[in-house]
Amino acid sequence: MNTILGYPETDLKTKNAYWTAYEISQQPVVWKKLEKYISEKRNEIDEWLSKPLSDPHCRIILTGAGTSAYIGESIAPYLSKKLSKPVEAISTTNIVAAPDEYLFKERTTLIISYARSGNSPESVATCQLFDQLVKNVFHLIITCNKDGKLAHMDNSRGNRYVLLMPEETNDKSFAMTSSFTSMLHTTSCVFKLEKDIYSKSISLSEKILSADYLKKINVISHKQFNRVVFLGKGGLLGIAREAALKMLELNNGDIDCYFESPLGFRHGPKLIINNNTLIVILRSSNEYSQKYDKDLIAEILADKKTDQIIDLMQFLKCSETDTDDLWLTLPYILFCQILAFNKSLCLNHTPDNPCPTGEANRVVQGVKIYPFYEQGKQNA
Repeated sequence: MNTILGYPETDLKTKNAYWTAYEISQQPVVWKKLEKYISEKRNEIDEWLSKPLSDPHCRIILTGAGTSAYIGESIAPYLSKKLSKPVEAISTTNIVAAPDEYLFKERTTLIISYARSGNSPESVATCQLFDQLVKNVFHLIITCNKDGKLAHMDNSRGNRYVLLMPEETNDKSFAMTSSFTSMLHTTSCVFKLEKDIYSKSISLSEKILSADYLKKINVISHKQFNRVVFLGKGGLLGIAREAALKMLELNNGDIDCYFESPLGFRHGPKLIINNNTLIVILRSSNEYSQKYDKDLIAEILADKKTDQIIDLMQFLKCSETDTDDLWLTLPYILFCQILAFNKSLCLNHTPDNPCPTGEANRVVQGVKIYPFYEQGKQNA
């Protein structure tokens, strides 16, 4: 009998959960495929990037809507460190709502757009706004849909480069899982971030997908909790935010979700904890940062409001090495995806379409984009 994430395929199809399970489980295989894909395009990518990056003052913005925005939040700190310059993660939903607050006309800008479908109204509008308002702009578009609008936008200025992800990353399910991690990993490969840790990251992810770990995660998902808090610092805060959204989406809003940094959680948000709260600590591998993670765990235990605390580094038996946390982003979010998926089935939801009444959709609906006029030009 074929199983995926520990469930028989036939049961998953009956419960409208097959595609979510399949897309979660395929990720390590897809990541390896992506490394080869980027390697084959290495010279082409480097040549294109050399144009914007030749300007020492080039502004780099990572953008997307919803889960796609959290890719930028998850990798911006590591990119900043690698490139020795600030890298900004700004969502398309913020840019479209207030372009004059985020776009600088005279500043060379490299904007990296992430999109599963490439059809979100805000994502298309953001590219158009940059072309309209920034003199020297370059678009690196990382998308999973060869037929999406972003993949086929006008390139008459020659300022666009499209990286199409493998077809299997264009998730058929409602929630972004494989698409999120694939675009995140692709960015790591494009900018050659710590290549020696890729195998370590994938190996740990494969460990999570083993029968032993799938059983352990399933046990956690069956515990009595209706609130979940995900805590991480730096790029892991972006992973925490995405983890909270996955839990919320796959459970159709039945689980209250929150994310914060370990230090920020103390400043009021800690009041969310009660005896029905699960705390997931995305502990850093950095020796200095770990001190704050460990202090918070001790404090929560001392408060005795909940005993449901998962220290992911301890749970996954990771080696505590003083290095960038980039290598933890993939296995940490994989754990959180599986936890959210299992909880969805526990609550009798249908993960492939957890909101059958249509209040939320795979591609956002009903967004009206308004034309933006620079000050003084509307009536010109």
